[in-house]
Amino acid sequence: MLQEINFDGLIGPTHNYAALSFGNLASQTNAGATSRPRDAALQGLAKMRFVMGLGLPQGYLLPLERPNTVWLRALGFSGSDDAVCAAAHAADPRLFAQGCSASAMWTANAATVSPAPDTLDRRTHISVANLSRMVHRSIEHGETEAMLRRAFAHPHFAVHAALPASFGDEGAANHMRLAAEHHLPGLEIFVYGEEAGRFPARQNRRASEAIARRHALDPARTAFVAQSQDAIDAGAFHNDVVAVANGRVLFAHEQAFADPAGLRGWLGEAMADAVFIEVPAAAVPLEDAISSYLFNSQLLTLPGGEMALILPGECETCGSVRTWLDTLLAADTPIRHLHFVNVRESMRNGGGPACLRLRVAAAPHTIDPRFLLTPARADALEALIEAHWPETITPGDLGSADLWGQARAARGALLGLLGL
Repeated sequence: MLQEINFDGLIGPTHNYAALSFGNLASQTNAGATSRPRDAALQGLAKMRFVMGLGLPQGYLLPLERPNTVWLRALGFSGSDDAVCAAAHAADPRLFAQGCSASAMWTANAATVSPAPDTLDRRTHISVANLSRMVHRSIEHGETEAMLRRAFAHPHFAVHAALPASFGDEGAANHMRLAAEHHLPGLEIFVYGEEAGRFPARQNRRASEAIARRHALDPARTAFVAQSQDAIDAGAFHNDVVAVANGRVLFAHEQAFADPAGLRGWLGEAMADAVFIEVPAAAVPLEDAISSYLFNSQLLTLPGGEMALILPGECETCGSVRTWLDTLLAADTPIRHLHFVNVRESMRNGGGPACLRLRVAAAPHTIDPRFLLTPARADALEALIEAHWPETITPGDLGSADLWGQARAARGALLGLLGL
């Protein structure tokens, strides 16, 4: 039996606020602030523990090698690792910050996943995202592909390399799936943006169409939906900032899509009992939805069949959002539980609970067990983070050889702990 497993990104030791993501308002607002990598990683791990405590399987993906000296060498810097880092930081501090980014923590951007019940060959297809719109993210896909090929090496999976960079693809953050049960055939919705507005669209329609072809999806059960430019311009750089789906439920802001009526019509024909929970802008202004990351919550089916929202703590303190959530619980919908979690360090960089996870419907025994969380492994990871992750990083620290060495040692200790 297939189960949905959330694979969260372990937040890396170089987590910092360099404001590299144009259009991500939280990232821009906190530019130059002091980050707390140890707290960030522990907050993310605590969220994983919480989801596991709800009775759901939980996986994780690893931070990538940072600073990325392989990439810096390709740009003409040479010598030892420290010499490469020192030269790059001296020549172009922003370029060096891109090579230090811990943004792979947001695994919703790692890949797009189509579970086996939806695909022609009945394998789970995983297409690595190229993330070509932002320099600091465009350098991730090679390492991400290698990791996914290791975690999902079983013949049940087909892992595909990233699309060519000219086709902007940002992964599962722009992809939704509805199905009566995770192990049954479902509907797949790809959300893309147009190139006209205050901020650039991240997901290209042709990239989404290419992934649907690669995954051999049924065209009758696949939709390509335009994201609202209003949402993009307000700071919803990915669809998962304004919409999330699970089971038969699509939970979205009124201004999430360019043609919500058209999407409703398609859903009504393709899945008669689909539930479209639309939050009106009059109740929750788009700005509040984005600043609180209401829709970047994890919408999960609990073992008993009811649904729960795993929300960032910011939703509890935003007046319009908190009021609307009370209304939601009083209504007759499949969402019956609300849980607020602290992922403040990730939120300050523009990523909520849903950004931190990649959803994979699979049988747990088909996955490399080194990528699955257990209580004992969570304890070991917590101790390792406490021992090796920097407590703080200021903007000036990125140029410190001590930080580079600590980041390498931290990742080395992590790989050693996991036998990787």
